[in-house]
Amino acid sequence: MTPIDQIGVEERAAKFAKRSIKADAKLAGLRLAASMMDLTTLEGADTEGKVAQLCKKALRPMAGRYGCPPCAAVCVYPNLVGHAARLLEGSGVGVASVATSFPSGQVPLEVRLDDVRFAVAEGATEIDMVIARGAFLSGDFERVAKEIKAVRKACGKAHLKVIFETGEIGSYDKVRLASEIAMRSGAHFIKTSTGKIARAATMPVSLVMLEAIRDHYYDTGERIGMKPAGGIRTAKEALAYLVMVKETLGDAWLTPDLFRFGASSLLTDVTLQIAKMVDGNYQSADYFAMG
Repeated sequence: MTPIDQIGVEERAAKFAKRSIKADAKLAGLRLAASMMDLTTLEGADTEGKVAQLCKKALRPMAGRYGCPPCAAVCVYPNLVGHAARLLEGSGVGVASVATSFPSGQVPLEVRLDDVRFAVAEGATEIDMVIARGAFLSGDFERVAKEIKAVRKACGKAHLKVIFETGEIGSYDKVRLASEIAMRSGAHFIKTSTGKIARAATMPVSLVMLEAIRDHYYDTGERIGMKPAGGIRTAKEALAYLVMVKETLGDAWLTPDLFRFGASSLLTDVTLQIAKMVDGNYQSADYFAMG
């Protein structure tokens, strides 16, 4: 594999944030960003009531007159999947679940596979798994690939998102390698982070992953999705990511089927910006569901 030019990647990524998006195109981009969000609650204190509020927010992020579509999915721990599935049934909003001993992945494989099977049986349409970072960092890439394949099989019809925790696995070259292993092993999506460590999604890391997806598509004709997760908080940042996707992969990837944001707090700023563009002035954040 050709080493990645760190300076070149970072310079290219910085340019996407400087694009100027105006008027109708900006409003369309904000609505598209909302439709790509996975609203997530992954805390020890999660309750059915908290999940119900999250589902309500995903189904109707803001008043209908703003033209904001529902979010892509709600992501919860496996034990709350059944509750979310009942609330979202027939809505088109997906039910995602972290599994495989999220966020560490540090339990035996069969336990992780049981975690996946349970979530799918409860109604999960998407599974977010974490790779065995210890195995990856030790150079045991065969084990990483084997485990992804096993999880993909356990998913059945559910889509599989493979999380790298890019802040832990290190260099751009390693991010590129992890992307290639995951895509070859059956991932439907590749995802930057768990959101549980400070070093989460960045535009340069996401660009490396998008370019890996592009090259995989050129080689195989298979479209793989991408999900930056953690640290994306403003509408301006979200629009910059959409520009990067468009200019790297093309319009075909500008859909929730192939691109997601894992950033629940992002929805607040996106809805505020939509309201400003529709009404001509900022609304109080008190009128919008907070992430």
